[in-house]
Amino acid sequence: MKEKVRIASGQGFWGDLQSAPIDQVTKGPIDYLVMDFLAEVTMSIMQKQRKRNPDLGYARDLVTIVDQILPYCVKHNIKIITNGGGANPKACSEAIRRGAQKKGITGFKIGTVLGDDILDRITEFRRGGIGLDNMDSGESIDSVGAKLLSANVYFGAMPIVKALQDGAQIVITGRTTDTGLTLAPMMYEFGWHQEEWDKLASGTVAGHILECGGQASGGNFSADWRAVPDLAHIGFPIAEAYPSGDFVITKHPHTGGMVTAQTVKEQLLYEIGDPTRYITPDVIADFTTIQIDQEGMDRVKVFGVQGRPTTDLYKVSMSYHDGYAAFGTLTFSWPDALPKARAADEILRTRLRDAGLAFEEIRSEFLGLDSCHGPLAKTSGEINEVVLRIGVRSHSHADVERFGRELAPLILTGPPGVTGFAGGRPKPSEVISYWPALIPKRVVTPEVFVNEV
Repeated sequence: MKEKVRIASGQGFWGDLQSAPIDQVTKGPIDYLVMDFLAEVTMSIMQKQRKRNPDLGYARDLVTIVDQILPYCVKHNIKIITNGGGANPKACSEAIRRGAQKKGITGFKIGTVLGDDILDRITEFRRGGIGLDNMDSGESIDSVGAKLLSANVYFGAMPIVKALQDGAQIVITGRTTDTGLTLAPMMYEFGWHQEEWDKLASGTVAGHILECGGQASGGNFSADWRAVPDLAHIGFPIAEAYPSGDFVITKHPHTGGMVTAQTVKEQLLYEIGDPTRYITPDVIADFTTIQIDQEGMDRVKVFGVQGRPTTDLYKVSMSYHDGYAAFGTLTFSWPDALPKARAADEILRTRLRDAGLAFEEIRSEFLGLDSCHGPLAKTSGEINEVVLRIGVRSHSHADVERFGRELAPLILTGPPGVTGFAGGRPKPSEVISYWPALIPKRVVTPEVFVNEV
């Protein structure tokens, strides 16, 4: 058993800083690089890509990143774990294999975790009495029916542990929990059992801190963002984990950003719901038991985490087609920028009503005034310019398309001083809505394949 394991965050979302994983593997010692690419809506995007092309449906950025860092990772025995396989982990693993062979890199193994995609099994589950009703609203899944675009089970750490046990240096998964990416190497390296709840909870908390990348090392820091040094070269966080379950959040020396008790606490508050019941497929972690100590510069110790047995359910992330939307903007200049923008908004709404168009929602924002804080925003003094941003949503493609034709005429048939209209008429785009559900663990089984390159 190792005395400690250094697990580095390399991506916090699909589209994150491309230099981060390169810095993590080259600027200091690490044992694992974990990269989180998935959000709820991301899976629906990837599923649509896969339907258009069966060789796609994964984070192509991941293949580019691995191509750059693989020689270094193989040389220094750094393992890579990521859910960037998205809706097509098998194709993602194959793309990485081809890239490695082009570089002449062989002798390592890629693990692929499948089984999370249950879209084709929805009817089977429904016939078997498994509801898949919306876990927030209680609404029946029958209300969305054929409009479903994706349905993926949140697996936890265990399939990744199995891949590591089978010798994988790279593990590609689909919809695995963000926290499971970090917990898995701790379980593997330290031999933690599935019922060591406090240790699993600690590893889960470590994963929660790492999952948003640079947000734990000074990015998006609200307490005092001016105090964060050199954000242009921010160092992503690293969890220095120990067999006891304690861990230290740190970063590579001579990188930007900072790791403090405050930056770590801000990330701990991210998307947790009930802090006493942070539920994952592996454990229920009690965030109110977390102890934090600033050990030194860029070193925050986390300890004392307590956990409880997990549930017999998996969460399912589903998405469905929910109509169309379009957005457009016009800029109104001084004088009377705000009154002119508000008048234009009312003129446009009147014309839409006169045309008999049906929208589930019309939303107007006045950028520079209240787009962030809404009715809480207060006007102080003369405003030099205001951007009117207006959007509509409807299940009628034709009505949304007609909205796009009504916006541009305001330039010559509304208040004066309009600019900023470019890019043509706003075009309808699909609205993808989220459907969370629960499913018994007994009816879904992850599949783990490990192949040598």
